[in-house]
Amino acid sequence: MTYTTQDLIEILDRELKANWKGKRIVLSSEERINDPVVSKLLDMEKVSKVFAYQDFRRQIHEYQKQHQVSGLIWRECSFQNKTIRYPEISNQLIPIEGDKETLIKAKDSIINFWRETTTAMKFWLVNVPGKGNPKNNHTSGYHQQISLEYVEKLINQTEWAEIDAACTEIYLGLCWGHPVEHRYQWAKPKSGCDHIIASNTEPSSIKV
Repeated sequence: MTYTTQDLIEILDRELKANWKGKRIVLSSEERINDPVVSKLLDMEKVSKVFAYQDFRRQIHEYQKQHQVSGLIWRECSFQNKTIRYPEISNQLIPIEGDKETLIKAKDSIINFWRETTTAMKFWLVNVPGKGNPKNNHTSGYHQQISLEYVEKLINQTEWAEIDAACTEIYLGLCWGHPVEHRYQWAKPKSGCDHIIASNTEPSSIKV
C-alpha cells in the first residue's frame, strides 16, 4: 500500500512531536555545525532534534519521488458568503512532477473568485521591507496602494495563484517559478510571489 499525501503529513506531524519529546536524537549534530564558537552558543540537544526531524523529512521526500505521491493539499477559502476549494503545496512536503501543472490549472478559478469578491474594493501590494514611506512599514513590508489595472497586469504575468481571507480583507498571491522556492526573497527573479491585499479601508499589518 502506498501512503497518501495526508498519510505523509500525519506521519511527519507525529515525528515532529516525537522529536520535541526527546524520543529522537542525532549524535552527529556538533559535527554538522562546523564552528566551535557557534556550537557553544547553541543548545545542542535542541539542535539534535532539529537535525533528526530534517533527516526524517528528507526520507519522506524521497518516498514522494519514488512513489509519485503529490505534495499538494486542498484548502478552502471563504469570503463574502462565497467559498472556493483550491490546491496548495504543503509546507512539509515537496512538489512532484505534475503538481505545478495542477496549480496552474487552478489559477483561473482562483482569479475569478478574487474578482467576484473584490468588486469596488481597494488594492495594496505588499512589498519588501525597507522601502517606501517609513510610517507604513510593517514586519511583512509596507503596503503600496495600486490600481485595478496594475493588479490585472500582475495576474497576467504569473503562473499560478494562492488565496486566503480574513473578516474584512482578502489576500491574493501571484506566483511563478519553482513551487517551493517561490516563497523566498532570494529566489527572485527566477521564482517568486507578489502578494496583494484587497480591503475597503487601509489594510491591517497582518503578515501575508
